[in-house]
Amino acid sequence: MSNVTYHISSLLEKMTSSDKDFRFMATNDLMVELQKDSIKLDEDSERRVVKMLLKLLEDKNGEVQNLAVKCLGPLVGKVKEHQVETIVDTLCSNMLSEKEQLRDICSIGLKTVISELPTASSGSSLAANVCRKITGQLTGAIGKRDDAAVQLEALDILSDMLGRLGGALFSFHPSILSCLLPQLTSPRLAVRKRAVLALGHLVQTCNGNLFTELVEHLVAEMKKNESTSTTRTYIQCVAAVSLQAGHRLGPHLERIVPLVVGFCKVEDDELQEQCFQALDSFIRRCPKEISSYVPTVIDLCLKFLAYDPNYNYDSEEEEETMEIESEEEPESEEEYSDDDDMSWKVRRSAAKCLETLITARPDLLSEFYRSAAPAIISRFKEREENVKADIFSAYNALLRQTRCSQSCRQNVDVTDKEDSPLSALQKQVPLVMKSLQKLLRDKSVKSRQGCFAVLTELTSALPGCLSQHIPALVPGLVFSLTDKGSSSNMRLDTLMFLHVLLSGHPPECFQPHLPDLLPPVVTCIYDPFYKITSEALLVAQQLVRVIRPLDQTKVSQPSPYTKELFSATLKRLQATDIDQEVKERALSCMGHLICHLGDQLGNDLPPTLQLILERLRNEITRLTAVKVLTLIAGSPLKIDLRPLLKDALPILASFLRKNQRALRLGTVSALEVLVRNYNDCLKPAMLEPVLGELPALLAESDMHLAQVSLDFLTSLVSAHPASLPKLSARILPQLFQLVHSPLLQGGALASILSFLRALVMSHTPHLGYADLLKQLTGPVHSSGPALHKQAFHSVSKCVATLASACPKESNASLTQFIQDAKNPRAGDPVKVLAFLTLAEIGRERNLGNQQKELKNVILEAFASPSEEVKSAASYALGNACVGSPADFLPFLLHEIGGQLRRQYLLLHSLKEALTCLPSEELRPYQEDVWKLLLAHCEAAEEGTRNVVAECVGKLTLVNPAQLLPRLCKQLSSGSPYTRSTVVTAIKFTISDQPAPIDALLKSCIGDFLKPLQDTDPNVRRVTLVMFNSAAHNKPSLVRKLLSRFLPPVYEETKVRKELIREVEMGPFKHTVDDGLDVRKAAFECMYTLLESCLDQLDIYEFLNHVEDGLKDHYDIRMLTFIILTRLATLCPGAVFQRLDQLIEPLRATCTTKVKAGSVKQEFEKQDELKRSAMRTITALLTIPEVENSRSMAEFLTQIRANPELCSLMENIQKDSVMVCSTENMDIS
Repeated sequence: MSNVTYHISSLLEKMTSSDKDFRFMATNDLMVELQKDSIKLDEDSERRVVKMLLKLLEDKNGEVQNLAVKCLGPLVGKVKEHQVETIVDTLCSNMLSEKEQLRDICSIGLKTVISELPTASSGSSLAANVCRKITGQLTGAIGKRDDAAVQLEALDILSDMLGRLGGALFSFHPSILSCLLPQLTSPRLAVRKRAVLALGHLVQTCNGNLFTELVEHLVAEMKKNESTSTTRTYIQCVAAVSLQAGHRLGPHLERIVPLVVGFCKVEDDELQEQCFQALDSFIRRCPKEISSYVPTVIDLCLKFLAYDPNYNYDSEEEEETMEIESEEEPESEEEYSDDDDMSWKVRRSAAKCLETLITARPDLLSEFYRSAAPAIISRFKEREENVKADIFSAYNALLRQTRCSQSCRQNVDVTDKEDSPLSALQKQVPLVMKSLQKLLRDKSVKSRQGCFAVLTELTSALPGCLSQHIPALVPGLVFSLTDKGSSSNMRLDTLMFLHVLLSGHPPECFQPHLPDLLPPVVTCIYDPFYKITSEALLVAQQLVRVIRPLDQTKVSQPSPYTKELFSATLKRLQATDIDQEVKERALSCMGHLICHLGDQLGNDLPPTLQLILERLRNEITRLTAVKVLTLIAGSPLKIDLRPLLKDALPILASFLRKNQRALRLGTVSALEVLVRNYNDCLKPAMLEPVLGELPALLAESDMHLAQVSLDFLTSLVSAHPASLPKLSARILPQLFQLVHSPLLQGGALASILSFLRALVMSHTPHLGYADLLKQLTGPVHSSGPALHKQAFHSVSKCVATLASACPKESNASLTQFIQDAKNPRAGDPVKVLAFLTLAEIGRERNLGNQQKELKNVILEAFASPSEEVKSAASYALGNACVGSPADFLPFLLHEIGGQLRRQYLLLHSLKEALTCLPSEELRPYQEDVWKLLLAHCEAAEEGTRNVVAECVGKLTLVNPAQLLPRLCKQLSSGSPYTRSTVVTAIKFTISDQPAPIDALLKSCIGDFLKPLQDTDPNVRRVTLVMFNSAAHNKPSLVRKLLSRFLPPVYEETKVRKELIREVEMGPFKHTVDDGLDVRKAAFECMYTLLESCLDQLDIYEFLNHVEDGLKDHYDIRMLTFIILTRLATLCPGAVFQRLDQLIEPLRATCTTKVKAGSVKQEFEKQDELKRSAMRTITALLTIPEVENSRSMAEFLTQIRANPELCSLMENIQKDSVMVCSTENMDIS
């Protein structure tokens, strides 16, 4: 006998003891054993354990019974199926027992067993078999109306089963429905409620016919309206069905909603409440189908939001009088809290329904501001606290939607600002303040918290909107901070709002109110509760800015508040036994105090600076201390930091080698400010440890850190030239290695250029122009490893920077670069660098006498066999035009007209010139360039036409009023080449920044989108690409045209048979789809519209075309997988409604097998399709309630049954978890 078996046997023996304590301890030990994953029971042990636990369910001791029930959960996974069935049979029969205690304990046991049964998606049949055994007995128990207690327990268990294992009961669904429907008319309300809950779970998995039968029954009974009580139940049931399976109820809403709306007018508070809850669920789950009823729902919500028949809201004066009376006679309040008054439930449900509507329909924001907002604001006076909280919540939802709509439209130029939600909100701010002003001093803490929540949202949605209302806010803020009845949460909420208020409004608004605001904030700093102290220190930090803004530091009049604020902050800064957050915020607050008011601290300043130095040495507070030091060093007050610097610099130097990235970044920034503002206090010896740590920071592994370090070096070169000799030996090798990195670009490159300029202008020996030039270009001329293409561009920019700083010394090297470019013996890298450098120098200045020679050298280079050399020469010519347009531009235009073989390169040069030259310098050449480009619109090569299109677009930006109409006329050209070039040109006039052409483009963009219906597929494709660019960079151009141009975009997603042809390739026939690129462009455009114009799309129509794309070509399917993944996040409700249709093509993709004789690429494509489909399925699994979808459950079962698909899915789920955790991680 094994140890486990022996141990279990001894426990079972103890369970038969007459001592209840023995039985209890033995059962507890058994539960501990069963919870171990490693335990394995033999068949005899299984039988004995099951038998004993079932016996203990009838134990006389209640505690033993409870433990026995708890054991059933882990036991289910440890015993064989027939033993689980034995447990279930016994529990079911005991449920019908006459003993109430046994009945209750067995029903809990059944629920425990059901909660532990494996789901169908795990591949186990145990759940299905067990459920079949239970269901018949449960439906029988429910049918017996003589014992309500048994009925209620049976309904509870059935509801749990349907919710968790509904799919396994598929064959029992008709009998379950037949059993549940009569319970909706039960005389007991509890039975009806539980029947509604069970029906809600049933509709998640039942088939269409059964669902229709249920809905027809509910509609018929609602029409009969035999009694208000049963009608309430039927409406409640409809709401439950909608919440659990709204996607299925949608088609029936046209019959249900009018009935529900009609019942809203029946004078029965509970019926009206149920009606609003039903409407709320329809809005959540069937947004498209209820669209036509939205105006009616809004009217009903606004009407019943004010439905309070038992209370008279008189004028404000009368209300005040009533308040005084109520203060004198507290018992008189009971007159207005009648227990029979249920109208508050109606108002609350109307408020919740309105909030759901506001959240679900952001497109109606302007209408909500016009009709709903004033009504909501007027109801802030609501007498019931719970209702008032929901009214505040509804208004907060409106403010959140306003904020979201602004973030969505940040790239949109709103022309109708008068009608925008923000302008409507601006007009309503005084009304909001009038309604809230009195509530801010309300006795009710909950009301005041609600007020601060609304004001916080208001400030976030419309920053600065409360500037005129600060005097009205201050008394309420002070009241909540000083009121002895205020809870900690109340003061926290007040401080948090005060921080938001101070952050979002100019300091001068608060200066008159400092005597009122400062004392309670200082009191809160001394508060023993750390959260209040922490939040008060944040507020104090903002108040420092109010006491003396940095632009008023010349005002030397001492502030009366400095001492008080300083003392409170210092006490918290000196304490070591306080919360980490308080330590950091006290340090930060003191930093702001010294930065703004340091000149008023007198003798208190030096010891405080020493305290900051101590915090700099502390590992926990060092990062905050570095930020504080940066802040103080940057203060315009020029705080005397000499006592601090000698000790601080070695500490800061040590931070540069720490692993904490944020600490290194902060330290370099602090050093840069110190060197810039305190260079006279810094001696070379003090900087020595810092310089030793810098080379390691100039690495391509962290470009941002390298950039900040270079900014520090630039300041150091300017402030401390004496440190340059030591600097060069350590820093320059690392710097030039960074210059030759393929990753160098953007801000880091700009910082290197600034550093080199400062270095060469310092005129330090061995760091002159010639020395630096030699080190920069040396690797190109040497026979070492070849440099990356990007390195040539970086080196050329560095050389051009040196040349602009030393124009006289650079003339000789300019001649050398021309010679290098001309030298036939020079290698391609040398020539490429020469041309790129000439380009960078030529862009900045006139090349004088060398221009003629350069023209010849460039034309010769166009004949080079090397593509890199030709491209660099083309770039050089274009940039030379920028520096000397009068000399080079006519030459370039002449060459384009005469050199047919070099047109592509010459057009690239023209593109560079048009991109970089100012409009004023281009205007004299406008007509010549225009004629030349139009002549090349019909070039045979698509690459040439694309360059022409970009040139036309850039030229149009020079004089849009004149050239845009001309471009529009070219759309009627008979040549499809010209039409496609014109449409592509428009793409290059659209940027993500505001431009003078925007207004003109907006008026005529519709004409340029008409080619979506062109006869030529290529014209349609480039129009879709242009549409995509407009939707991405400037959505305002196309938002109002979507209703007109979306249908042709959707039309292009369809496969056109007339564009499919067969090509014979030897003995094989190959199918070519000429419409594939057009479809790809259409789906790419759809994806962009999803990101920028979601509120303008009919998602259900959009999904129709996504569904078609899931069955298309490989490229299209890959695109639609990405679109569907995004939709699962943006519109989960709509995707869930279509899940059954979307699953099928995903299933087909995952189960398709490539023919055995296919080439390797076909296998790779299919593998990539499967991976992409699995990523989409993983995204779909994040949709709420997707586990209730039968089609998804079946598909998951199929995936788990296939080892290859199962492994693939597990890997993708792990990757997605890792990505999420990386995104949430603090990467500082």
